[in-house]
Amino acid sequence: MDLPDLKSLTDHESPIYLQLYWRFRNAIATGKLAPGDRVPSIRSLASELNLARGTVEAAYQMLSSEGYLIGRGAAGTVVSPQLDGRVSATTPVGSSVLPRPGQIKLAGSKPLQLGLPALDAFPRKTWVRLAGRNLRAMNVADMVNADPNGYEPLRRAIAAYLAVSRGIACTPDQVFVTAGYRGALELIRRTLFRHGDRGWFEDPGYLHARRFLEDAGMQLVPLPVDDDGLNVESGLRHAVDARFAVVTPTHQSPSGVALSLPRRLALLDWAQAQRAWIIEDDYDSEFRYDGRPLPPLKSLDHGGRVLYAGTFSKVLYPGLRLAYLVVPEHEIGKFRNSMAQLGSSPVLFQATVADFMEQGHFARHIKKMRSLYSTRRDYLVQALAQVFGDMLLVPERAGGIHVVAHLKPKYNDKAFAAAANAKGLAIMALSEWCIRRRSPVGLLMGFANIATPEQALKHVRRLREAFDH
Repeated sequence: MDLPDLKSLTDHESPIYLQLYWRFRNAIATGKLAPGDRVPSIRSLASELNLARGTVEAAYQMLSSEGYLIGRGAAGTVVSPQLDGRVSATTPVGSSVLPRPGQIKLAGSKPLQLGLPALDAFPRKTWVRLAGRNLRAMNVADMVNADPNGYEPLRRAIAAYLAVSRGIACTPDQVFVTAGYRGALELIRRTLFRHGDRGWFEDPGYLHARRFLEDAGMQLVPLPVDDDGLNVESGLRHAVDARFAVVTPTHQSPSGVALSLPRRLALLDWAQAQRAWIIEDDYDSEFRYDGRPLPPLKSLDHGGRVLYAGTFSKVLYPGLRLAYLVVPEHEIGKFRNSMAQLGSSPVLFQATVADFMEQGHFARHIKKMRSLYSTRRDYLVQALAQVFGDMLLVPERAGGIHVVAHLKPKYNDKAFAAAANAKGLAIMALSEWCIRRRSPVGLLMGFANIATPEQALKHVRRLREAFDH
């Protein structure tokens, strides 16, 4: 088969599976593929082009459904013998060219950007199909009477998922669907807190949560984080009477460490004794590469003091801006009153996520991403070791979609990050995530969208150029 354009570079913004579909259409129309010619298997073409098998499969399904390709079992897939070469290319030949491996451009993102899942591996065809079906099924009642607490089938799906995957026993009534993690924090603030309330906060800790809480008038008490996670003893010494604690116990943001079991129990004991609240941000617990995901604090909470927050932004895609909050049963009424004032996210997105979960696509996607992210993390870590040697220290972590690269104290990580980003990267300085003046220095880098070792090396060499200048 002669299809050289399959590997040519493009800036076209169409989905990759659609570009691949048109490239085959054009090849058939121009005679590069003749009736009866055998085309590569899905597995071999995906491997050759470094694409997800689902991407190639989506293109092949479109071609087969329209009569361009015919499957012949063990004999493989061939161009339909009934085509006589007069098939027209609806789009100009060469207008939809498939990018080379590692060269797929992600609109609105930059290399090494934090918080982005692997957008090239997202099952867009399945998602679009589910979204289209929900859009066609929408009626007047759906347009008027949206449940402010969240789409009920989605809340059921979330409760079922948490019971199986995270060991959290909750009812759909305890689940509130919010506009991202920020929406969950706003819901908590409106329901339980007053201006000026003090709370424990990991240091370093999740930057965007810190900024939101400070802007909302909360007084944050920075507590150090070590290899066992949040230092609970420090909190008991300096602010035992705090009203809340914000923690990322499964995969601490940004260090990646897990909160040890003794500290988990100590944190729960403190909350119970002080009638304080624990806000558990379980933002990317699904992506653990070594063994099963660690159990959340919520699964150990027998006193009803944990507010459990999860998000679909890190698992599916950030533009979805969909998260959820699980509250104790005795607080449901208060949270319902607050949600009535805040409103909910678009029903179409919620209904699509519900179908995505109920039909098993969500579980399959997570399983696929665990393997993919483990590989892509290795790409970045190996490139950093090759280019920087012992100038950067990357601790071994069991999960997540970013790495922390520690610098020696003599370096200014903020200046380094600024210089790197001026060269088109999107890294962050670790010290930006710290409250205390004496803070560790390092770099935070996302790796989920690094498709090849060559791509990782290219980005890291650009990082080194910024370092040397």
